[in-house]
Amino acid sequence: MNKAEFINSVAERAGLSKADAERAVNAMIDTTVDTVAAGDSLTLPGFGTYTPRARQARKGRNPQTGAEIDIAASNSVGFKVGKSFKDKLNGK
Repeated sequence: MNKAEFINSVAERAGLSKADAERAVNAMIDTTVDTVAAGDSLTLPGFGTYTPRARQARKGRNPQTGAEIDIAASNSVGFKVGKSFKDKLNGK
């Protein structure tokens, strides 16, 4: 499912126009990104938790040449699925 199909599904399930559903989906995405980028976790009960994660700088290898390279420190996001979501995936 791509974003347009997701918006259509949200509009149909919530009884919204596609334009309203698109604004709601975009607002949810923007809020999620802004919250995690600010260093806070976002918990949506039954769905999951987004948490910011810091990666340390480390050494790596170029797979083509085998030469050692420096990999810079970076930030990432982690997602832990909620119990009801996990249960649904496992047919419970």
